[in-house]
Amino acid sequence: MGARTGEQFLQGLKRRKRDLRLGNERVEDVTTHPALAGGAKTMAALFDLQHQYASECLFPDPQSGELINVSHIIPHSKADLQRRRRGLERIHSYTVGHMGRSPDYNSVCFAGFAGHWRVWAGKEGKNTEGAHNLVEYQKYLRREDISTTHTLIHPTIDKSREQLIAGTEHALHKVAETKDSIVVKGSRVLATLAPYADELVVWSGHPIMQQGAEAYALSFGIPMDSPGLTFLCRDSTVHPGVDPFDQPLSSRFDEQDAFAIFDNVEIPKSRLFNHGHIDVYNTIATTGFFPNMQQQTTIRAIAKLEFAYGLGARMAQAINDKSESTQEMLGEILCYIELTRSALLLAEEYAYDHGDGVFFPDARSLDPLRAMMTQWIPRAMEIVSLIGSHNLLVTPSRGMLNDPQLRPLIDVYINSANDIGAAERAALFRLAWDFVGSGLAGRQELYERFYIGSGRNNRKALHMMQAAPVGLHTYGHAEIRKGAEFASASQRAFAMVDDMLARAK
Repeated sequence: MGARTGEQFLQGLKRRKRDLRLGNERVEDVTTHPALAGGAKTMAALFDLQHQYASECLFPDPQSGELINVSHIIPHSKADLQRRRRGLERIHSYTVGHMGRSPDYNSVCFAGFAGHWRVWAGKEGKNTEGAHNLVEYQKYLRREDISTTHTLIHPTIDKSREQLIAGTEHALHKVAETKDSIVVKGSRVLATLAPYADELVVWSGHPIMQQGAEAYALSFGIPMDSPGLTFLCRDSTVHPGVDPFDQPLSSRFDEQDAFAIFDNVEIPKSRLFNHGHIDVYNTIATTGFFPNMQQQTTIRAIAKLEFAYGLGARMAQAINDKSESTQEMLGEILCYIELTRSALLLAEEYAYDHGDGVFFPDARSLDPLRAMMTQWIPRAMEIVSLIGSHNLLVTPSRGMLNDPQLRPLIDVYINSANDIGAAERAALFRLAWDFVGSGLAGRQELYERFYIGSGRNNRKALHMMQAAPVGLHTYGHAEIRKGAEFASASQRAFAMVDDMLARAK
């Protein structure tokens, strides 16, 4: 098929009669449901967007020649990564960074997995069949232009025991096996994009799977309408029937999040990427997965930071705020933008072969971002709140602006500086409120703080990765990357300390 249109995507959603619960009802058609139709329309627009900007968003499938989305590129050079970036920038500019789990996220991940399939095969090829299944599945995703959701981790029931997976009933695990399939029970979180996905993928997300938990070490991909698969959505942030003027972000970009329950779900063995191999399960996230995935997450973060800066600057203009504090805060957001952009470009510039000719970005500049972005984007949202202040609550609705009695009063009493006008002011500050104060804003802030792990855990991991064993960590393969520029910060730091200690003797 190749790259789908928006209409083809919507028709695909209609065919997938998933068990999706929202509020007190089971959703029959996500494309027409009042709380979900706006998101479905936005998703369809993304599929149309790839055709509108085909030169940036599409490339020929290396085997079939069909035009497919750039997120499916298995990068074999720095140029491939740069090409992928240009396409992803189009996607995330359209959603102003608000749909972090749009289909390109998993597409990028699985392109990396398929390119680095030997990691999935495991030592001595013990999971060769699973690796083969994964490669074939990635071909299916790219050729049929499949939208996927994913669940990475087990639900938190008892935080003091969450490392102990084996034997727990709530965690997803295998309960039976036939010649051609396995049967699984349990649950997983968090299926973001569940209403708008064609397939669900499950892969390694738990930090360390202990020996004895083979039944829980599973990775696979299945259709959203698989029998026994149920999704419980969080409350929607959309007000049904609302005018997009009044909720410009919420009405378009609520990608939804769902709790996935597996009640004796049958998984064909041809769809299994890992079937009980603990060492493979524990290895996936330690390879080139993070830098490959982080190119996508960083591009989205830049779009959101730029949007925050634009909002703040436009609000300041609307009320003629030239105070030093506002200028300083806007400068702060610009610092986040340019530091993030520089890190992304540097990671691409120093991309290297991770094996089998597959190029992933250099992690050195991206790993710190994974820790700091959990603070930078919430801080940018806070700055927009501080600049907007009480004005965020002075926002006439579309209905008020259209009221012939109210409009003359609004034009006088809720006007703006610099000849912007009352209607434009209302639109601007409503947009800002939806960004920082609405239900969608609350979900967005929570998402930014935890979607790639907490800042605390990422900072701790960055230190542990470099300092243990002390002075031995290098970024990349030692036999490929040599020279001082590829030494880790810990290597350089310990070398300086050791040198000074030696000179002090």
